[in-house]
Amino acid sequence: MLHQLSWKVGGQQGEGIESTGEIFSMAMNRLGYHLYGYRHFSSRIKGGHTNNKITVRPTEVRSIADDLDILVAFDQETIEVNYKELTEKSIILADAKFNPVQPEDSKAPVFIVPFTEIATELGTSLMKNMVAIGSTAALLNLKTSVFQSLVDEIFGRKGEEVVKKNMEAIQQGYDIMSELLGDRVGEWELAPADGKRRMFMIGNDAIALGALAAGSRFMAAYPITPASEIMEYLIKKLPKFGGAVIQTEDEIAAATMAIGANYGGVRSFTASAGPGLSLMMEAIGLSGMTEQPLVIVDTQRGGPSTGLPTKQEQSDLMAMLYGTHGEIPKVVIAPSTLEEAFFDTIQAFNIAEELQLPVIIMTDLQLSLGKQTTEPFDYSKIEIRRGKIAFEDLEPVENKDYFKRYENTEDGVSTRVFPGTENGIHHVTGVEHDETGKPSESAGNRQVQMDKRFRKLEKLNFDTPVYTNAPHDDADVLLVGFNSTRAALEEVQERLTTEGKKVNHAHIRLLFPFPSEEMAALVNGAKKVIVVENNKTAQLANIMKLNIGGHSKTHSITKYDGTPFLPRELENKVKELLD
Repeated sequence: MLHQLSWKVGGQQGEGIESTGEIFSMAMNRLGYHLYGYRHFSSRIKGGHTNNKITVRPTEVRSIADDLDILVAFDQETIEVNYKELTEKSIILADAKFNPVQPEDSKAPVFIVPFTEIATELGTSLMKNMVAIGSTAALLNLKTSVFQSLVDEIFGRKGEEVVKKNMEAIQQGYDIMSELLGDRVGEWELAPADGKRRMFMIGNDAIALGALAAGSRFMAAYPITPASEIMEYLIKKLPKFGGAVIQTEDEIAAATMAIGANYGGVRSFTASAGPGLSLMMEAIGLSGMTEQPLVIVDTQRGGPSTGLPTKQEQSDLMAMLYGTHGEIPKVVIAPSTLEEAFFDTIQAFNIAEELQLPVIIMTDLQLSLGKQTTEPFDYSKIEIRRGKIAFEDLEPVENKDYFKRYENTEDGVSTRVFPGTENGIHHVTGVEHDETGKPSESAGNRQVQMDKRFRKLEKLNFDTPVYTNAPHDDADVLLVGFNSTRAALEEVQERLTTEGKKVNHAHIRLLFPFPSEEMAALVNGAKKVIVVENNKTAQLANIMKLNIGGHSKTHSITKYDGTPFLPRELENKVKELLD
């Protein structure tokens, strides 16, 4: 029996590749397996190669597998693009329709199955994905009844006959594959799972759910890959809680509308990707100057410009930290797991209101769109903190003067009031202002207000600036990353440790203000530091050097071809630097 199975389905975009992977994944999830899925897809709506690679284990999995056990191919391009991931123990299931050809240097056998022919005979070629599911079930020695509840849910509204036809497609795929396998039946069977039900979601779902749990009731956004699923999730959910989602004309409107809603007292946010973040820069500065809360989710993708909108990259980091003109305090958070994405979103809303400043939740495409199992979130851990808000009973001001909305307090945080609050009238402007919000170009006032705004960061309450697995005081190497590289780094740490290396791992979750004290201690305790990131210019490594030094011992591994790091690939690169 296998402890891990890596399965991939591929074909042309628009012919049911995603739904095939979804049905397979959901069935395995309901059996209690842990899964991690990553889609390679084109920026076109239809056409172009797409595939969905899914790793299945009885134990936790959060990274893409190095190799591939089963490749389900709906066209020859799928074989040509993906066969190098196969081993001699792997297998290709190919649709007879395209007369599949095995590459000369491939050791994996090709089993030709008439997916399309069987589906067409049953009524429609669209059911070829169900035939492929049935063939996969035969390989895994799964009963076809495993898929019954799923088929009922997906096709039940179309009538009993449609459900019956789809189950028949699965059964015929199972039967023909069993015949083709002969004595190899059961060769790809997985070790049994625990049968426990877990959530199965993408990072964007976790963020959207986190926003809902945080009490956000308004989202303004413009659709953009890979952030759109956050908006799509909340379009369905927010109205049930008295909230709303507005699709704006552009990202400028989205950010300023979120600022306005926060000013009115509603927890609000927006989400976008690199191009949208560029358009939001002036609004981020407005949030900082007016001291209005603003939460922004930036789902990084390949850039610049339109770049690689459906591919992995981590190249927005410098823009998020330093993109605004002028200087404002802000907070940039980088979750690396689904659980962190959920709870960090809640923290972001708390911080934005407590410190009255912009908070950016930084993810990347792999974390945003990678679909994986996770344990149910512990909602008892949720805490809502809204900071200094005066809802009523403000002291009357003397001589009908304005309320000191930007009062120079010891901690830099002034009391907020919502529009219409008695005795709370004040100016709100994007130019420099005095304590009441009235414009002021006084040199003394400018320095007072700048110092006041930046003092707020001293009050920042964020639970884990750096996730660490650092058992060694004198490590041979410290591996550092952020966002979705965490799982690959964890596997590399484990593999190198079994070889006798002393390896520490630090994953930075708070990028601004930078956790200099925590990272300096880890860097000082290692002979060599290797920073891993998906960009060309080693942005994280340079930020580390800027904040804590360590230039001579810090090395970089970068990847910027649009694909995530695989554990073995990363392991080999780390070993090269250690030799």
